[in-house]
Amino acid sequence: MALTRFLRRSRWDDERARELESYLEQETQDNIARGMPLEEARAAARRRLGNATLVREAIYEMNTMKLVESAWQDLRHGLRLLRAGFAIVAILSLSLGIGANTAIFELLDAVRLRTLPVRNPHELVQVRIAQTPHGRSGNFTGRQPMLTNALWERIRDRQRVFSSTLAWGYTSFDLSSGGESRFADGLWVSGGFFDALGLAPLAGRLFTARDDQPGCASPGAVISDAFWRREYGGRASAIGQQIRLDGRPFEIIGVTPPGFFGVEVGRSFDLAVPICSELYVRGEARSALDKPHYWWLAAMGRLKPGVSVAQATAQLDAISGPIFEETVSPVYTATDAKDYLAFRLAAFPAGTGVSNLRRNYETPLWLLLGIAGLVLFIACANLANLMLARATAREREIAVRLAIGASRARIVRQLLAESLLIAAFGAGLGVWIAQALSRYLVSYLGTAEQAVFFDLRADWLVLTFATLVAVAACLLFGLAPAVRATRTPPAVAMRASGRGVTDSRQRFGLRRALVIAQVAVSLVLIVGALLFVRTLRNLALQDLGFRQTGLTVVQADLRQAGIPEAGLMPYRRELLERVRAVPGVQDAAFASNVPISGSTWNERVVVDGVAGALSNVNRVSAGYFRTMGMRLVRGRDFTALDTVGSVPAAVVTESFARKFFHGADAIGRTFQFEAADAPGAINPRYQIVGLVTESKYDDLRDAFGPIVFLAASQEREPGPTVKFIARSSGSLQALADGMKDTMREANPNILLNFQSFDGQIRASLLRERLMATLAGFFGALAALLATIGLYGVMSYAVERRRSEIGIRLALGARGSEIVWMVMREATWLLGAGLALGAGLSLAATRTANTLLFGLSAWDPSTLVAAALGLAAVAALASSLPAMRAASVSPIVALREE
Repeated sequence: MALTRFLRRSRWDDERARELESYLEQETQDNIARGMPLEEARAAARRRLGNATLVREAIYEMNTMKLVESAWQDLRHGLRLLRAGFAIVAILSLSLGIGANTAIFELLDAVRLRTLPVRNPHELVQVRIAQTPHGRSGNFTGRQPMLTNALWERIRDRQRVFSSTLAWGYTSFDLSSGGESRFADGLWVSGGFFDALGLAPLAGRLFTARDDQPGCASPGAVISDAFWRREYGGRASAIGQQIRLDGRPFEIIGVTPPGFFGVEVGRSFDLAVPICSELYVRGEARSALDKPHYWWLAAMGRLKPGVSVAQATAQLDAISGPIFEETVSPVYTATDAKDYLAFRLAAFPAGTGVSNLRRNYETPLWLLLGIAGLVLFIACANLANLMLARATAREREIAVRLAIGASRARIVRQLLAESLLIAAFGAGLGVWIAQALSRYLVSYLGTAEQAVFFDLRADWLVLTFATLVAVAACLLFGLAPAVRATRTPPAVAMRASGRGVTDSRQRFGLRRALVIAQVAVSLVLIVGALLFVRTLRNLALQDLGFRQTGLTVVQADLRQAGIPEAGLMPYRRELLERVRAVPGVQDAAFASNVPISGSTWNERVVVDGVAGALSNVNRVSAGYFRTMGMRLVRGRDFTALDTVGSVPAAVVTESFARKFFHGADAIGRTFQFEAADAPGAINPRYQIVGLVTESKYDDLRDAFGPIVFLAASQEREPGPTVKFIARSSGSLQALADGMKDTMREANPNILLNFQSFDGQIRASLLRERLMATLAGFFGALAALLATIGLYGVMSYAVERRRSEIGIRLALGARGSEIVWMVMREATWLLGAGLALGAGLSLAATRTANTLLFGLSAWDPSTLVAAALGLAAVAALASSLPAMRAASVSPIVALREE
């Protein structure tokens, strides 16, 4: 009721005014009827009523909310005081700072803070091995290879702390039936996957335990809402249709609800199939279903009511021993088996999902949020200087208002209202900027081959963050000027000269302190930007040991080509000759692993019966080193004479020779890989036939390590997929067209996928490129804002000392002396800021040490370069007011005084 009266208070006032007028008219008529003259009758009626204005004010106050009313008046007063030029500069500066902070926080919210869009996500925990001090052994596929299928099945059957459990694995399915591959992101899921998450189908039905039974012969597929709309136009008739995945038919049985992207943050899925169908898709030879050394699944459980994460971990630990004893792989060595039996299962909170992107980008995003916060601080310091200047101009007005009875608190509120309006407009524009900027940031986190998915929406948490940032900015740049403007006694302000009391050294000192802080923070940001830019340069320009440009990776899938297993190796060689004959191809080879692709293979090396360290392994064809531009130091390349029946051959890198043969000649020496204890296991002895230069294997940050190259022609059981590496001088599209024509002639059922090698390397630098780009932008913006702040302070200082300068010039001072007088003060401010910034830089950059490459956080050359660059720009900004001071006319200056 009070709010209704407040919102309708103007109408109430109008009604009361009409009632009072009616009363006065009636009373006047009654007085006339009693014989009074008209004027006397009106006067008597007014005396009887009393002060009508006071009556109306009393009624108005009864129907208003004083605090809200005064705040509304302050906001309207502040809006009238905002001048167009000042408001535009202030709002744009603030919106950039708030927008940058909100965009990065929005991404952090999506990556780290937001819970999964499922029922009661806080009840979910991930089940995995607690710690692996000696690492795990076996084959690893997918983005979350935490468990084997054997482990998952026993956890599902023996746990007692979860009301439901679920498991999943990642894969990609080829939707095409020939020619160039067209992949869909897929999930292997347990039968209870969707039910455990509390999801209902949008159409059709979702999987149940009956769909995930051993030996499932005709499994179904559940597709996502996005895939349904993209591929089938959202038509209900899609339910029941067949879809071919890697050449195998699946019936579409249902569609997941909109907004569900899976349980991995940053990734989405197109379709899901039961875990049991893995054997149906991959075949017995390649299936991981019954191989206890194949790690390809992840699992979650939903806690029962009253069960804590610690209690769940205790129960999982209790059942770990028997589970690991029953699932130890027969191919493990004694050492591997011992390490495996020591593992223990544990539960980890998973309400926010799982994510590899979170591990890679959480620290950089928090760091970027801190950098953006410092930029916002610099922008607020600039606005505070502007507000101090405006307070100086209004000093006498404020003094008059204080003298006639206005309270200091009310004037401070009015001055803060202006700042609040700037902050509100800046926050509104900043949220809009954040939406565009956050999508730009997402483009740095994925590639065309590995797209990322984030639900970037301005939810309540993001809007609350933007609001809090705006309020903090308002207080930061508005409170100090407002308080200072009201501290001067009215008598002193009225007695002061035109330039205002805020010209005093004490008040001007605050503006100097703000500039020093701006310079210091700017130096920190510029140092950080240079460190990240140099890190990206060091990584991009380092010698990888092989050619980076002109290479194309072509993956050929032969599963639908109808080639028997015994004929796969001859067919590979035939295809290689066809690839080499494609117009524009200068050389070609194939390999099991392509460098810097994320695919790895390592083995423990045994020399003279003694097991040593691990070495990376790759299996390549003849011509691989020539194609990759790797120099053969000694020995020979693989040849056609290296067959399954000949002595197993190997080519090793120089670091392999140093590590395992201590610098001795490695050509002709032999080694083995640590063999499994399984009966009948083959442990061939490899003879080193060649020595090649160092090269990177998986990560650009890794130092050169030992690598063994094995002859692909000696592989006993080659798989149905092969990765060709072609060196050409033409474009990727031209090579792809020629390759498709060639493969179509060989077999129309061969599926192809193309990727440029240099694009693959660029993709490995996404995090470094993100940090270098954004840190560089924020560093440049900080330097610009600090320079503007220094320019403003020095311009104000010149104006403040205009009369003094005029007197100096009249007494014979030279212009160069005036310039030096101004520059001396600017140099002092700059020097103090740089000294403070150097100390802050040494402390702040320690947090980024793990993100650097090829230099340390305390790199002196970076600090000196940043300081010199900032000093040069600041000196240029200070020279303009100094030169203007030297051109002051003494007569004009003294006349103004």
